[in-house]
Amino acid sequence: MAGIVATAVYSAGFSPLLSVLAFATVGVGTVAACFAGPRRFGAEPRAAWVLLTAAALAFLIGVVIRPWAVTLPLPFTLLSDLTTIPGYLLTASFFVLLLRARQSVQRHAVLDGLLVCLAGGLVCTLLLAVPAALVGGRPAFVGVLAAAYPLLDVVLLLLVVNLTFTATSWPLSLVTLLTAMALMGVGDLTYAVLGVSGRLYASPLLDVPFLLAFVLMGVTTLHPSVVELSRAARRPVQAWSWRRMSLLLPAMVTPFLMLVLVGDRSAGHRVTIALVGAAMVVLLVIRAVSAVQAQVAAQLHSEHQATHDPLTGLPNRRLISAEIERLLDGTPAGGDRRVWVYLLDLDGFKWVNESWGHDTGDQLVIEVAARLRSVVPPARMLARVGGDEFLLAYVGEQTGALRLVDEIRGCFAGPLSVRDTEVVISASIGIAHAVSDGDPAVTAEALMRDADTAMYRAKAEGPGRSTVFDTSMHDRVRERIELEAALRTALTRGQLRVAYQPILHLDTGRPVGAEALVRWDHPDRGPIPPMSFIPVAEEAGLIGAIGTWVREEALRQLAEWRADGTVTDDFYLSVNVSPRQLNDADLPLVVAGELLRHGVPARAVALEMTESVMVDGSSVTTRVLFDLREMGLRLLVDDFGTGFSALGYLRRFPVTGVKIDRSFVAGLGQSMEDEEIVRAVVAMSHALGLTVVAEGVETRLQRDALAAVGVTQGQGWLWGPAVPPGEFAGHWHAGGPAARAAAAAGKNQRLATPAGKGRNQLTAGNS
Repeated sequence: MAGIVATAVYSAGFSPLLSVLAFATVGVGTVAACFAGPRRFGAEPRAAWVLLTAAALAFLIGVVIRPWAVTLPLPFTLLSDLTTIPGYLLTASFFVLLLRARQSVQRHAVLDGLLVCLAGGLVCTLLLAVPAALVGGRPAFVGVLAAAYPLLDVVLLLLVVNLTFTATSWPLSLVTLLTAMALMGVGDLTYAVLGVSGRLYASPLLDVPFLLAFVLMGVTTLHPSVVELSRAARRPVQAWSWRRMSLLLPAMVTPFLMLVLVGDRSAGHRVTIALVGAAMVVLLVIRAVSAVQAQVAAQLHSEHQATHDPLTGLPNRRLISAEIERLLDGTPAGGDRRVWVYLLDLDGFKWVNESWGHDTGDQLVIEVAARLRSVVPPARMLARVGGDEFLLAYVGEQTGALRLVDEIRGCFAGPLSVRDTEVVISASIGIAHAVSDGDPAVTAEALMRDADTAMYRAKAEGPGRSTVFDTSMHDRVRERIELEAALRTALTRGQLRVAYQPILHLDTGRPVGAEALVRWDHPDRGPIPPMSFIPVAEEAGLIGAIGTWVREEALRQLAEWRADGTVTDDFYLSVNVSPRQLNDADLPLVVAGELLRHGVPARAVALEMTESVMVDGSSVTTRVLFDLREMGLRLLVDDFGTGFSALGYLRRFPVTGVKIDRSFVAGLGQSMEDEEIVRAVVAMSHALGLTVVAEGVETRLQRDALAAVGVTQGQGWLWGPAVPPGEFAGHWHAGGPAARAAAAAGKNQRLATPAGKGRNQLTAGNS
């Protein structure tokens, strides 16, 4: 606003002093703004803004001395031009540095700018420069110099057009800068028209465009958006927008218009128009060729991205599938040569991602890809087909195929250096092979599917293993798929049930609890053991739904038993929970709601988990366990002794008891080693204040041995299998005959029974 007011005072011409002060206000203010503004906001590159400051100072000096210089004799008349013309060169240098900083110097934008520049130069030359040079009464170079300013503006126009064509956003600083350049062009054009009439200066009003340009240059440098002018702003693809066409179309018709307007004046005019028109045609051809090349490059890049992995640069599944099809078609039947497909899956890759982050995981994949490339023959295709999966196609005999397996394993023999970290990793390898032989069933997809099946079989056998596919695996996969489908149906149609196996106190023989176990009675296949369908449920993501249903049903049954006196107040029900369930942060809230809904106290419920939960437990799992314990639930470690049993885990997590695995109980009375293991577990548990439950108790001999080493609770076929709730209540009612018989048997623990007769005695004891 101050600049506009000063411009108005200058153009009003109240007095020479006021005009000088007004002009000085604008000029000095602009120079100061160009110097201080970019420094204040940290605009880059700093050299560009220094050049713009110098250009503003040169323009200021030129405009100030012009009214005085035109009154002097030649050559002093040209003093203002000696400062103004360098100002244009400095401004052009400013734009060049700005474009480089923005990474906006692009061929198509430069070509489009040259087209506009040629059109503008043609107009300025024929309509301004030539007529000004022919004015009589003064040296020709004076007129040419006066008309040269529009040509300089054309050069700036080229740079400005390049800037606008590559700008993805238009901050205020860019708008004011472009407007300032446009006003300078208007001012120079006005002076050029004046020069055609033979004059060099007429009125202060001619300086108004320059003053407003100065004001806008100051606004440009003082606005915070000045820092955006140097930031990279390249368009990925240049569209033929209306802005671009509004500049290019007039430029293209300019030679034809000039031919009509001034083409009949002289042969020189026509030659000039023809040369400029020819140059523009050449630029158009270059522009078209450049566009075609860019389109082809973009298409090739798109095709490469569609068929290659962006992280490793290896072919992807789509490309290697086509390669396998080609190999199958080109491998004749009847010989020893076959098409071999190897599917590699990195073992433990998930833990690398979770421990060091996904960036480290990506670097590991890149390093593995580099090692595999080093051992795979150049003629063989290697592809990345998943997050940590690689696929290799090979044609040859069995000997060479198996040798290649050893070479692949050698890639993982040593540690991989990833971001200053030594990572040791292995790969499970699934192998499939075939010859097309005209069989339509032998396809690339079928081979890759078979290799995938073999890989999962290898992974099940342990890390770093390799397995060759055989047709029996198809049967297992089909069985697995059918079992999963049937399990989903069972869950929705109520084919699952809960059975209860008693947990007894070894001293009294009375039931102190029971374990709720899920059972599945298939309508066609009959009973399906948990060891068959529980792993399927975990892989299929059904374990959470099944676990929730079992827990709900067990709590409902416990509430019923507590209400009708089937169990005593200190009786507890044990329910299994999977690692996936314990990794759900909402589990404590869900269990609390279930306890409240069924009216069961938390102390009457125990949750059983495997040792792997403690070993592999995340921070979420740890928090869930502590929250469940704070609610008052018991936490038991199931199958203790078979996994990563360690005192540190028992101290670190809020467990309340352990269940000794049946494999150790079975050896009691026969194996001193098993007896010592049980004794050590009991001693450790008692030291930590944990309860001990022995699983799989089948004989009185085992029961007596457990009691002798301090085990207080037992569970197993000696007292009965897991039975439906009605049968459990009939046998183990707190005041029933079964409970009294068990108590009496508990008082007679010293009576030994041979190890092989436990189950027969169980039937008699419960009948």
